Amino acid sequence: MTTELKDLAINKYALALHTTTPELGLAISNFAGETRSQVWNLGRDLSSLVHQYLIEFIKPQTWADLSFIAVAKGPGGFTGTRIGVVTARTLGQQLDIPVFAISTLAAVAWAEAGKSQNPKTIAVEMPAQRGQNFAAIYQFESDASKLKVCLSDRVFTPEAWQETLANWNTNYQLIQAQSGLATTVTSILELANLDWQEGKFPNWSEALPYYGQHPVQDA
Repeated sequence: MTTELKDLAINKYALALHTTTPELGLAISNFAGETRSQVWNLGRDLSSLVHQYLIEFIKPQTWADLSFIAVAKGPGGFTGTRIGVVTARTLGQQLDIPVFAISTLAAVAWAEAGKSQNPKTIAVEMPAQRGQNFAAIYQFESDASKLKVCLSDRVFTPEAWQETLANWNTNYQLIQAQSGLATTVTSILELANLDWQEGKFPNWSEALPYYGQHPVQDA
């Protein structure tokens, strides 16, 4: 990102969406002391209500106040994940601002990492369809306030995941991501801001969902 673009973004806001579960999570921040977030359990109404909730939530800010969009890209439920990513892409395209697609599992790891200032390895697992697990492993680097991907998001059988953990060569903390994931929408926003501060400027078309499995049925 050029210096001019960064200067234009000063005092602007960023918006994050989390829709990979039946809950809708929204967060907005200017990263200068003003941050707010909210979660609603919308169930099957998520697809029909997400735009209405967005319009109400963003007030008193306006769409023109946004410098970038962040969205949970999955893993998670197929329909919810698709809704969030499509909404973020549409906003990014219409507003001509970057869209950061952030891993659901990375957001869980980042939320856990925020509870400690010590460098640590965090393994995150989430139930998937057909008895499998979504999983990933991250290293929190407190000195740089970054989350390093040690093992990217993928699908494991329970046996393969246990074998992976058994053979991991460093101590780790295992986190089970099962419920309340939409509350990590603030982590989605914070991880996107780290990329933004590094000068990354992803086009809306680069924001793609991560499903991990073929959607035989909605998760």
